[in-house]
Amino acid sequence: MTMDMAKISIRFFNDREVRAIWDEENSKWWFSVLDIVGVLNTQDDYTRNRNYWKYLKTKLKNDGVEVVSATNQLKLRAPDGKMRLTDVLDAAGVVELAKNMPNNKASQFIEWFLYGDDTIDGKSKAKAYTLFESSLLESIEVGTVKGLQQIHAYLFGGLYDFAGKVRTVNISKGGFTFAPVAYLAQTLDNIEQMPESTFDEIADKYVEMNVAHPFREGNGRTTRIWLDLILKKRLRRCVDWSRIDKYAYLSAMEKSVADSTGIKKLLKEALTDKVNDRKMFMKGIDYSYYYEEA
Repeated sequence: MTMDMAKISIRFFNDREVRAIWDEENSKWWFSVLDIVGVLNTQDDYTRNRNYWKYLKTKLKNDGVEVVSATNQLKLRAPDGKMRLTDVLDAAGVVELAKNMPNNKASQFIEWFLYGDDTIDGKSKAKAYTLFESSLLESIEVGTVKGLQQIHAYLFGGLYDFAGKVRTVNISKGGFTFAPVAYLAQTLDNIEQMPESTFDEIADKYVEMNVAHPFREGNGRTTRIWLDLILKKRLRRCVDWSRIDKYAYLSAMEKSVADSTGIKKLLKEALTDKVNDRKMFMKGIDYSYYYEEA
C-alpha cells in the first residue's frame, strides 16, 4: 500500500479521535491502537497511551490473547507531525482489544464501533467519502443553488425522500428561525447572485446560505462542501477543517447571523492550497460530520 494514496479516516468517540487507514490490497480499515487505548482510558497524553499499550500488550501476550498476534504496523502521523510506524488493528482486532480492556467503557465503545456507521449519518458519510472519486464532483455547478442541491442529493439520496429538494416547511434551531418558506425561493436566488471573487465575498455567501438553510436536514455538511468548491474554483484554496475546533466553529456560525467576523477569521486561518489532495478531502469530511454530532 502506498501511503501517498492511502485513505485516512478520523472517527470520533466522545470527542476523541480514532484514526484509521485504508488497506487497498486487503480491502479493509486499520485502526490506531494508541487512539483506542486513549479513548477507553479517557487519556489524551500520547506518551502515557504508548506506555500503557506496551504494558497491556505484554499482559495480553502472556495471557494468550490473540489480539496481539493480529497487530500490524502502519505509518500514521504522530503528535510531532512526522509519519511514524504505529500499531494498528483491523475491525475484529479492535473489538477483541476493547473486550480485554480492564474498564467499563468497552461495551459502549464496541456498540459505537460496530453500529455507529449503520445510521443515516454513517451511510451519508460513506457516500461523502466516495464523492472525491465520483465524476459528479467535476459536474457540480459551483456557487449555485442547483450545485448545492446536487451535493445534497448525492449525500442523502436513498436516505431521505427530500434529498436534493429545497424544503417546503419552516424550520428553526436553538430559537433561531431560518429563512421563511414564503421567501425562500427569492432568498436563494439572491444568494446565488452574490459575488464570489474574493475570500470575504465567498465567506459572506457561505454565511447567507447557512442562514437560508434550504434543506430540512444536512445543511451544514452540504454547504461546507459547496464552500470548498467555490474556494477551489475562485481562489485555488480550500479549508483544512481539521484546523478548526468544533466548538469554536459552532459558536462562530451561531454568531455569524449578526457578525461574520469570527467565522471568517477561523476559515481564513485554515485555508490551504491542497485543493486536489485526497487526504485533505477525506479529513474534511470526517470533521464536517463531527461538527454535526451532538
